[in-house]
Amino acid sequence: MGLFDRLKGDDAPRVAFFGIDGVPYSLIDEHPDVFPNLTELKQSGAGGPIDSIVPPESSACWPALTTGVNPGETGVYGFQDREVGSYDTYVPMGRDVQATRLWDRITDDGRDATVLNVPVTFPPQRNVQRMVSGFLSPGVDKAAYPDDLRDHLQANDYRIDVNAKLGHDDDKTEFVEDAHKTLERRYEAFSHYVEQDDWDLFFGVFMTTDRVNHFLFKHYEQDGEYQQEFFDFYRKVDEYLGKLRDQLDDDVTMVVASDHGFTSLDYEVHFNEWLAQEGWLDFATDDHSELGDISEDTKAYSLIPGRFYINLEGREPSGGVSEADYESVRADLKEKLEALEGPNGNKVADRVVTREDAFRGAHDDIAPDLVVVPNHGFDLKAGFKGSEDIFGVGPRNGMHSFDNATLLIDDADARIQDADLYDIAPTILDLMEHDYDRTEFDGSSLV
Repeated sequence: MGLFDRLKGDDAPRVAFFGIDGVPYSLIDEHPDVFPNLTELKQSGAGGPIDSIVPPESSACWPALTTGVNPGETGVYGFQDREVGSYDTYVPMGRDVQATRLWDRITDDGRDATVLNVPVTFPPQRNVQRMVSGFLSPGVDKAAYPDDLRDHLQANDYRIDVNAKLGHDDDKTEFVEDAHKTLERRYEAFSHYVEQDDWDLFFGVFMTTDRVNHFLFKHYEQDGEYQQEFFDFYRKVDEYLGKLRDQLDDDVTMVVASDHGFTSLDYEVHFNEWLAQEGWLDFATDDHSELGDISEDTKAYSLIPGRFYINLEGREPSGGVSEADYESVRADLKEKLEALEGPNGNKVADRVVTREDAFRGAHDDIAPDLVVVPNHGFDLKAGFKGSEDIFGVGPRNGMHSFDNATLLIDDADARIQDADLYDIAPTILDLMEHDYDRTEFDGSSLV
């Protein structure tokens, strides 16, 4: 469907979804002066905090949000995933997402979708009206389809992502300027294609919010040097979302959501170093810079964020833990992770989740055996070189959180209570009056 069909009398409802990656609900709720448009959206419709997923990393969150199912079904667990039966790892892209996306469901009905800047969607799909892939895409020339979309974005200096390296500098001036430019170009593209009015589902993501939070969030929470710049950036985010809302026709419901929450970062936790010091991780060579260098004496290793794999015989190439010992080894590791304290005396883990409790589905063969959901302040790392200390401090001062993600729906009948990321997909489908089998989702509709 689209504009032509509606002119013929088809008035099926539409949805415009705007992602604000990593924006915590409390930020909006506590600062109505910074967010007058989102506050009005909440008051006239519905809004509240929701939970993210395990683990709360964007590469896993966006596939879950756009499919309504957990990583055991999407097959994507984080920024870096492990090959089946191997220590080799890869960075998951759009084709690695095994579950059905929202836009695929509605395009199967003959309806149209415009999908802009959603993480983990490269390469762009050819079965949707138009798509430019988001985070992890190599550039607009390869990330946009069809050609007229590519040409328009290139002509308007569209940016897929901010230059995050600028955030590593003590002086954040260039980073803030780059963030504003990236945000402006994103808004201009969204506004242009919202105005086309030829789509049934508009799905666009502002990811610059996540980048700003990584480098300025502690400035916000602790009245730091760049607190004003933080608020100025978010005033512009709110202004743009208000303008986009004004562009929408009456048959369109606006939905705004983040994929996870955010909090201040106090310590990076280098878990493979901790495993090595505790005798859980051993290397077969002196050059222990890769996952493939681990030896049969290894009992466990980690991948970001907070994912732990038992070095299981028959599953891992150099597996040294037998099937008979698996449960006891995992229970021992879980107990030690739950007891681990940071330099400030606080527990690192809010909780430690087993694979059975977090993941289920046809693609759980690379699921981690344990996942640490950290307490606020502890950012979980898992490199294999570069750190001799378990706890450290890096260039970022903000980190993802499982709780306090955002969901706003321009529908007064929506009920956002005890909701999580998996509820968004079925909610959008209900708003569009699309029939679906409710057993296909891990969440349920909120309308």
